[in-house]
This record gives sequence, structure tokens and C-alpha cells, in this order.
Amino acid sequence: MRKYRVLIFAILLGLSFIVSGYTTTTKVMTTKDLVAEANEHITNVPVSVAKELLNEGGHIFLDVRTAREYKMGHIPGAIHVDRGLLEFTINNQVPDKNARIVAYCKVGGRGSLAAYTLVRMGYKNITNIEDGWVAWEKAGYPVE
Repeated sequence: MRKYRVLIFAILLGLSFIVSGYTTTTKVMTTKDLVAEANEHITNVPVSVAKELLNEGGHIFLDVRTAREYKMGHIPGAIHVDRGLLEFTINNQVPDKNARIVAYCKVGGRGSLAAYTLVRMGYKNITNIEDGWVAWEKAGYPVE
């Protein structure tokens, strides 16, 4: 009888672990949540500071918009890596993990996510332009 109690207890204990594994879920995050999380780990700068960095030189401006958006106009000298391909191509485009990179997109969200991805990939000097390309254009800064 004691063997059966131990066996039943073990089975119930095992089932409780299985059931608890199915009921424990990760928080579902919205796009807004993901961008907010990224912003906690990166440096965002206003467009005026980004312009100073361009004038200063020595920074790689990284446009993470689509190829179509990039062709319609971009910050002078910016390299293009589509956000969707960033993890797969950045090491070829920018192999130096200490390079000073200024990421941007249209309004800031993709740029934040890209900058956070780069930080997680070991890049040390990443900045994102808050409000992105829209702010750059609105300020009347040079474009290519």
C-alpha cells in the first residue's frame, strides 16, 4: 500500500510540474513595449546632436530603413542595412565592434531596435537618432 502512495505522489508531483510549465508564459510584448525596452539599453540623441556627429566625422551612419526608403534619400555617406537583415550582414559591413555607429530609421523605432541588436551583438559605441529621418529632413539638414 505504501508503494502505491509513493507512486501516486510521484505521478501527481510530475503532473504538477508539467501543468505549471504550460501555464507559465512569457509576457506578450507589443511593438511599443519592444521599442521601450530597447531604449532602456541604448543612447538616443536628438537630430541636432546627430548633425554635430556627422560634421565631426569618424562616425558610421547606419540607415536601417528599407532599400526603397534609402534610395528616396538618406544622410550623406550613410550605409544601408535593412533592419530585417541586420543580424546577418552587419559583421561584413562593419566588422569593427568599436566603430562609432549612428543608427536611424524613419521615425526612431526601427533604429532603436537595430541599435539594441547591435549592443547585444557586442558593438560598443551605438547611438540612435530619436525621431529619425523625418526629423533630419524637417531640420533641413543635407541629404543624398
